[in-house]
Parts: sequence; structure tokens; C-alpha cells
Amino acid sequence: MSQRKQLLPFAALSASYFAHIGFFNPYLPLWLKELGYGLFAISLLTSVQAATRLFAPYGWGWLSDHTGERVKLLRFSATVALVVSCALWADPGPVALAVVLLLMFTHTSSMMPMSEAAMAHLVSQGGAFDARRYGRVRLWGSLGFLFTVFAAGAWFEHFGMSHFPAWTVLTLAAVALSVWSLPDLKEALPAHERRVSVLPVLRRPAVRWFFAAAFFHVLSHIGIYVFFSLYLDALGYSKTMIGVLWAVSVMVEIVWFFSQARWLPLLSLTAWLVLCAALMVLRMAMTAAAADWLLVILLAQMLHAFTFATHHTACIALLSHHFPGRLRGRGQALYTVVAYGLPGVLGGLGGGVLSSKYGLASVFWCSVATAVVATACAFMVWRQRHPTVPAPG
Repeated sequence: MSQRKQLLPFAALSASYFAHIGFFNPYLPLWLKELGYGLFAISLLTSVQAATRLFAPYGWGWLSDHTGERVKLLRFSATVALVVSCALWADPGPVALAVVLLLMFTHTSSMMPMSEAAMAHLVSQGGAFDARRYGRVRLWGSLGFLFTVFAAGAWFEHFGMSHFPAWTVLTLAAVALSVWSLPDLKEALPAHERRVSVLPVLRRPAVRWFFAAAFFHVLSHIGIYVFFSLYLDALGYSKTMIGVLWAVSVMVEIVWFFSQARWLPLLSLTAWLVLCAALMVLRMAMTAAAADWLLVILLAQMLHAFTFATHHTACIALLSHHFPGRLRGRGQALYTVVAYGLPGVLGGLGGGVLSSKYGLASVFWCSVATAVVATACAFMVWRQRHPTVPAPG
């Protein structure tokens, strides 16, 4: 099977997984609000996803590194998540709902790290990360997100939030179908590579500063992931317009992923990290100070091309550089834990306290401060002088 044909199922998985995320993450807070939960309870329940990222990705990553059976593990995770999601139709109470979300997220939160690790050798050219090939796979995820964030916003505007569980089950069914279509790839490495420790890599200053920069960068983004829809709703935006504003951020993300091979070689990977963090400061300040001005919030959302898409590609390329071979799954998992699990828990719970006491805008002002710290950490990574991404052939 050619590499292009092998990549098609991964593109389908990316599209279906982010189609699920595209409606679930923006509208989960609004569904919980309709069920009668307050801001702090909403922040607790939405933080369950981040909490699972503290342990699930590394556990699955360790297992996939030691067995090489990344695709079989993906199939198991997708199937369990689909079955568990059916319980959302039962209108569970707060404790039962937390348990359902915990079980569901434990199996979905590690899917992208395992998928990225499984296809890593397919998006490499001559042993180097191929930005063009990776971008063409990843943009399907953005398209999936774009479709559901817009379609779900229009649907919920006209029919209400009661259909949220049905959307969850249908999108996870698409994920399961995509996972079962993946080629059953298994990595067979020499015996001496099967027990490689990750600790020597983590002792490198460049790696430690990289994870610190990723932590504070994504912590700045948590306000968008958890509180942005509630913030816009409080400012009087309709659910359709909320969907449009989410869609704008994904549209510029798609443009970046499609054309990134042209732009990435212009700067080093670490220079891109600094630029993305600096633009995060600007984006969060615009969101905090002037979100009630449609033009300003549109411009802020367009910065998503840098604060997420560019940053994500640079991070994946650096992970591929630092964590090759049998370290790949654990490297991806550590990135998910440090850059999404810890920031998600701290940002979700901290944002819940801040918003309850000082209003939703305070969350985004706090994000400005953490983005400044992310910029400083990214500068320390840049000082290590990492190479640029090689231009694809």
C-alpha cells in the first residue's frame, strides 16, 4: 500500500475526531448551563477532560510504545468511548455525569497522541519531519471541526441543547468507524530499542524549557476552550454567531495547515514558538478588553492560525526531533499531559473561581499574564538554537 493510501484513513480519523471535538468542547458548557449547573460546577465538569489527560495519555503511550500495537489500542479506545457516551441520554445526575465523562475522556484523550505516533513515520521524508505531508493530514481535522462547530451552533439555535447527547453518540460513531478503517500497522524495532528510558531526554535543558513553554502557552488558551462560548453568550451573541466565531478560528487554521510547508522554513521551530506566544498575548488582550466589538473579536479569532495551528505544528516537529523511535508514544503522551492535562485542570478550576468572583473577562486577563510567561519560556527554548523544519521535497 502506498504511503498516500495509508495516510487516507488517518485523515479520516483526524476529520471525525475533530468533528466530535468541534461541537463537544464549545457547546458542552452551554448544555451544562441549560441543565441548571452554575459556573463553578460547569468548570468542574469540563475540567474532567483535562484531568484524564494527566494520566490516560501517558498510560496509553507507554503501552503502545512497549507493544507497538497503536492501532489495536485506538480501536479499543474508540469503541469503549462510543458505548459509554450512550449514557448521556439517561440524563444522569452530577456525580454520574462526572463518571460518564471520566470514562469517555479516559479513552478519547489519548487518541490523537497515539494516532500522531502511529503515523509519524508516514509523515517523514528521509527521516525528517515533512511539514507539507503532516499539514495535509491535519487540515482534515480542522475541516471536521469547522463543519460541526458551525452546524451544531445553527442546530442548537433552532432546536435547543437537548440534542447534545445525540450529537455526541453520532460523532463518536464516526470516530470508531474511522479507527476501524486504519491499516493495522505494528512497529517492529530491534530488541535493544524496546526498553529505552525517557529520563535522559527530559534532563536536556531544551526539552525542559520546551515543556514549560507549551504548558503556559496552552494554559493561556484554556480560557478559549472552556469559557469562550459562555463569555460570548453573556455578551449577548447568539449561538449561531458563537459558532461563526469558532468557525473563523478554524478557517484560518485550515489555511495555515494547507500552506505551512511554504512558511515554516522561514524561521526556526523555536523562533516560531516565540512568535506564537507573543501573538497569544495580543489575542488574549483583545478578547479580554473588547470582545463586545465584533470586528475586534473576529481579528482576535484569526490569530488562531498562529496561537494554535503554527504552535501545534512546531511542537509536533520538535517532539519528533527529541523523541524518536520507541520514545515516540511517550513523547506525544508527555506533551498531552504537560501541555493539555495540567493546564486544563488548573485553567478550568482556576477560571471557574475567577469567573464566579470577578466575571468572565477576568479569565482572559489572566491568560494575558500566562501568555507573557509562555513567551519568556519560548525565548529560552530559542536560545538553544534548534534547526529549522526541512523544506519538503
